[in-house]
Parts: sequence; structure tokens; C-alpha cells
Amino acid sequence: MSEDSNLGVQTTIELVAGHHPNGEIIAERVLVTPQEEENSYLLLKSPLFVRGIASGDVIQQMDKPKGAFKVLRNGGNLCVRVFSKNSNEAFEQTLSSEIEKLGGDVDIREARALVYSIHVSCGFETIEKILNQAVEGQPEC
Repeated sequence: MSEDSNLGVQTTIELVAGHHPNGEIIAERVLVTPQEEENSYLLLKSPLFVRGIASGDVIQQMDKPKGAFKVLRNGGNLCVRVFSKNSNEAFEQTLSSEIEKLGGDVDIREARALVYSIHVSCGFETIEKILNQAVEGQPEC
């Protein structure tokens, strides 16, 4: 089997998302596709907790510490996370609709968290305006 035989296959890897107060590493599983460069992966969805990466980025997993990575190529997307104290389906539908109009994607939809990937070319002002309008009157977000 050649090294390139895994290209196009979807898998998950664990990346460092933070550290527990006791020093233990907190890891998050992310959906990726292996790339040609050794230990490198195309990120297929933006993560919920891992910072500094977004869907479309190519990362390389480092040997130490476990779960460490570096960004090889930026895919041009922003990772936008919205957290809520309560589940609010109407809020999620409205915000997701507006994000999708910009060409963005809902990468993670959980009861109290949403993760979107939006191309940076949409502009920070436009994205901020949509987010500010969505959370107005939503003190739990």
C-alpha cells in the first residue's frame, strides 16, 4: 500500500484543546483527511474548543506533546463559536440561515454550542453585524 492510499479518507485525530487545572491535557477529536506531507491533515470541520484553526486548514501533528500541531496552510476560513446557557432552536435556525447566506457552514451543532466556518473574504464587519444582531435580546448567548 502506497503512502498516498489514505488521501481522501476521512478520519479523526486528537488535538490539544487546553489544559485541566491539574495539568492534564484536554483533547478534542477533529475530522480530517490525511495529506501527502507526513503527519499532515486537512481539517474538514472547525473544532469546538481547539484554538487557532478552522475548516480548510492543513495542519501537521507534532510528536510531542501528544495532540500538539502546527498550521502548514491556512484555508481562509474563520472559526466562529457561539455558546449558550440554554438550548434555543429558533435562535440557531435564524443565525445558521444568515451564516449560510454568506456561504458559511454549520460545522458543529450541539444543544448549547454552535460552530461555524465562514470565509474571511465575507469581512469581519459583516460577520460581526450578523452575530451582534443574532445575540441581541439573547442574554444567555
